[in-house]
Amino acid sequence: MDNFKTVLNIANKQANLGFGVVALLTAGGEHIFSSVVFQCPCNQLNFLYGMVFLLVPALALLLLGYILSKKTWKLFTGLCYRRAQLCRWRKLAAAGNILFQISTIALVAPSTWIAVALLNGIYFECAMTGISVKAYGKQLCEENGSLVECQKKLYNLPCKKDNGDVLLTLKAVSQILGWLLIASIMLSNLLLTCVARCTSPISYLQLKFWRVYAQEECNMFESYTTKHARELAERNVKSFFSQTPPENIITPSNKDWEKISSLYKFCTKDHYYSTLHRYVENCQETDNGMMRMISIKSNEPADDNPAVLNFVDEGRMVL
Repeated sequence: MDNFKTVLNIANKQANLGFGVVALLTAGGEHIFSSVVFQCPCNQLNFLYGMVFLLVPALALLLLGYILSKKTWKLFTGLCYRRAQLCRWRKLAAAGNILFQISTIALVAPSTWIAVALLNGIYFECAMTGISVKAYGKQLCEENGSLVECQKKLYNLPCKKDNGDVLLTLKAVSQILGWLLIASIMLSNLLLTCVARCTSPISYLQLKFWRVYAQEECNMFESYTTKHARELAERNVKSFFSQTPPENIITPSNKDWEKISSLYKFCTKDHYYSTLHRYVENCQETDNGMMRMISIKSNEPADDNPAVLNFVDEGRMVL
């Protein structure tokens, strides 16, 4: 578990490196499954068994991608409490845009699994030998042969490998599909990246600075949260056992937490790099030394985040 957290921290420091690490881990997992766990039954369950190993791990990786995304929980936490706002089409459109951005990252691992599995060909061979015998009847059976016996031969191909021609054909088809999937993924990634960069409202160097700031803010916020929580817990425990009045420790209110927990909204007029940055800039000191939020509304409405700023709300992938 510690090694897995280390990989996640590395992945969050640089998006491209993170995608590479996720892809390598997925490819390694697929190799272990195909060589150690997978055993084609060589009967009528071939198709179901092969498709389960090909698609179900990909589905599990997709769900894991959603679970580990910080943005997913920023979007859904308290959503039922704010259900009155769901009637607005703009809110629904914004939520759909956010889900699309989360999906583009969550799809890295499952698409890698399917592509590597197709290149390997073992799952595809097993699954295709479980379909109707008509597709490979000429290569397996004699003209007067029994259809039942011919189907059994097809079922047993992954185990006995009696007819290498059929298995070579199946593996070739599987690898073709695998390379086509890889090419389509790379092309889609290139097109989406080009569109995101072309529509970027900020320059290249500012975008690079913004990424560094978002990561540093996330690291420092997590560190300070741990420190502040420890101090508050220590104060309460000490006060309980010593039966003395507790020391005064300032903790943000529920409204303050809600303001910095909302998803970031980009506005070209303002220069805020996160919701926390916006909160701090829009606060002023009161007579008793406390900070309160100033009600400031920009003349220019905040739109959905440009695709190039998808990283702002990600931070570390923790629940």
